[in-house]
Amino acid sequence: MNRREFLAASVATPLAASALAASEPPTALKGRLKQSVCRWCFGQTPLDDLCKNAAAMGIKSVELLNPDEWETASKHGVTCAVASFVKSNPIGKGFNRVENHEAILKELKERLPLVKAAGIPNQIVFSGNRAGLSDPEGLKNCAAGLKQITPLAEQLGVTIVMELLNSKVDHKDYMCDRTPWGAELVQRVGSPRFKLLYDIYHMQIMEGDVIRTVRDYIDSIAHYHTAGVPGRNEIDATQELNYRAICEAIVEKGFQGYLAQEFIPKRDGMTSLREAVAICDV
Repeated sequence: MNRREFLAASVATPLAASALAASEPPTALKGRLKQSVCRWCFGQTPLDDLCKNAAAMGIKSVELLNPDEWETASKHGVTCAVASFVKSNPIGKGFNRVENHEAILKELKERLPLVKAAGIPNQIVFSGNRAGLSDPEGLKNCAAGLKQITPLAEQLGVTIVMELLNSKVDHKDYMCDRTPWGAELVQRVGSPRFKLLYDIYHMQIMEGDVIRTVRDYIDSIAHYHTAGVPGRNEIDATQELNYRAICEAIVEKGFQGYLAQEFIPKRDGMTSLREAVAICDV
C-alpha cells in the first residue's frame, strides 16, 4: 500500500492492542530532532489513540491531517507539522501545468490562513506528473504558480513544502523526483516560505547518497519523511538505510524542522513506531 491507496480507502479498523496506558508518562527524548508521525500509514489506529500514543512517546506532531482532524491532535498536546494537500492538488495533478494553477491557488488562499490559525508550520503541495511535459517546462510552470502564493505564505509565516517522491516504484511519472530539480525550484521561487519535503525513502530509491544530499541541500529542505528501503516498512536492521547516521547528519547541520515517521508497519504499529523514534533520537 502507498499513500495514494490509503487515502482512497474509506474506513480504518481500530487496533485496540496498540493503545498505550493513558497514565504512562511521556518519554523524554533528547530533543535535537523534533519527531512527527504520518497519520495515513497508521490508519488502523484511531486518530485519538495515535495522537495519545504519539504524545506518550515524545513525538511532537501527527501530520498529513485534514482541517477537521487538527483539533484532535491539539487535544492531545501535539501539533500537525504538515497539513494534508488541498483537493485540487493531489500527487498526480500539480503546479507543473499552468491550467491547474487557478484551482490550486484558490484553495491554498483559503487554506493557509486556517493553517496559520491552527499553529501548523507547513502546507504540502505536489508538482504533478509529467504526462509528456519536459522537466524544464515543468520547472518553469511550478515556479510561476508558486510565486503567486508565497507572498501570502510569507505574510502568514507558513512554509509551503513540495514533496520529493520516487517515480520508479510508487508514483510513476511524478516530476519532482530528484533533489537537484527540487532545489532549483526553491531557488527560482526565491522565498523563505517555499522549501522541499525530503522523503528519505523515496530519494534512496531515486538517487541514493542520502547523507551527502542532506548536507549539500540542507538550506532547501524544511521537512523529512522516513521509511525502510526496500518495502516502505520499519526503519530497523531489516532494511538498507542507516537512519541513526542520517539523523546525525541532519542535526549536525542545525536543522530546526521535523522528521516524520512514514513507514508502513509489518507488526504492531505502536511497537514499531516506538522503536523508530528511538532510532532517530540522536
